[in-house]
Amino acid sequence: MSWKTRPVTPDRFEDFADVINRTRRVNHCWCLSHRLQAAEIEQLGDGNRERAMRRLCEREHPPGVVTYRDGEPVGWCNIGPRTEITRLTGSRLIRPVDELPVWSIVCVIVRPGHRRHGVTAQLIEGAVAYAASHCAPAVEAYPIDPSGRMDVTMAFVGTKSMFEHVGFRVIGTTGAVASGMPRLVMRRYIP
Repeated sequence: MSWKTRPVTPDRFEDFADVINRTRRVNHCWCLSHRLQAAEIEQLGDGNRERAMRRLCEREHPPGVVTYRDGEPVGWCNIGPRTEITRLTGSRLIRPVDELPVWSIVCVIVRPGHRRHGVTAQLIEGAVAYAASHCAPAVEAYPIDPSGRMDVTMAFVGTKSMFEHVGFRVIGTTGAVASGMPRLVMRRYIP
């Protein structure tokens, strides 16, 4: 079995779409709501979220990475410099812990049919490697720590154990909640 994780550049957009919106429904999530303000989505895509996401893929830092298993796209991670994720830079609830110019993970999705096969660990490791290739000093995530089974409608935020499994450590909490649970600040430093 071979794994590869690649940034979502324009030539990989269809692979990204296969993971998050296989049927290409217009009103389906295009993974923008946790990254951009509504006005930015409107400006980038003229009201079309898919078009807005395509334009983000043309930037110096594409909006995330896709993980492939044996050549098939199986996972998506929305990651980038925190300073480029305007929903975070303007957030009153998920504030910076310090001045370190971290990269942030704001969404993790594993394609249906591929869950519980080790994709998440490969995806996050690939996302961290992508950030490291751009000299990021650390990567942050903002998961929850559920006491029981997590509400699957909030699966994109991830869980504390999911990130601990790949070397992230809790460094604080946020003012934000998901499914009634506070979101943590977890960080993995890049040597």
